[in-house]
Amino acid sequence: MLNKRMEFILEELEEKNSIRVTDISKLLECSEVTVRNDIQKLEEMGLLNRVHGGATKAGASVAVFYNSETVNKNADKKQLIAQKAYEYIDDNDTIILDDASTSYYLAKVIKENPGKHVLVITNSLMAAGELSNVKHVDLFLLGGQVGGKLSSTMGDVTIKNLEECHADKAFISAHGVNFDAGITSIGSPQMQIKKTILKVSKEVYLLVDSSKFGGGYVLTVSPLSEIKKIITDSEIKKEYLEMARQREVAIDIV
Repeated sequence: MLNKRMEFILEELEEKNSIRVTDISKLLECSEVTVRNDIQKLEEMGLLNRVHGGATKAGASVAVFYNSETVNKNADKKQLIAQKAYEYIDDNDTIILDDASTSYYLAKVIKENPGKHVLVITNSLMAAGELSNVKHVDLFLLGGQVGGKLSSTMGDVTIKNLEECHADKAFISAHGVNFDAGITSIGSPQMQIKKTILKVSKEVYLLVDSSKFGGGYVLTVSPLSEIKKIITDSEIKKEYLEMARQREVAIDIV
């Protein structure tokens, strides 16, 4: 016997293919424990699959595991940045999403807005999971070895796949932004992917929250002159905005 909460959960899954416990808890105005218990019962009935933090439709058997702390950190800012980034996507664009958590949030925005047909190329299993079986999205998942905190493909195979692609726009993030050095990274595999994305894309947008500016760095991905625009949140320090102005770096504040 299904209660009304369970029926609601199944209706949401039918529409979205996946749900998060936190979202359902807010929509139903009940505790996350209650939602988890309902999801567990529905799984026992074979009506859905439980995954970390939520559930997917029955039959969607691939679960993507990720570092939830990385994804959830500054989530409100990342969501605003993703919504702004979506404004730069045109109907029938071919775009690239990298493996960053902000790109994952952009994938969710794309999924929720069927008004634009988009071809998406990505190495992010999280983004691919959001966009698979979405009618207004043609999805191309880059091959390669899977690794990293956010489950993405990387390595020589991924780079070779990327080199054969061409995109109107790319949306990437970075470990840091240094106005003297440019886009910075701490990992060579991720750095090589981003370098290749820059080569095969007409325009590249950098999606970074305000915590990414300044500080030290180990590796440099590219100078900021190769970026079409930076999109960040309103907590960016005034000194960084002044640096952007002096160096003629386009920046959107959300």
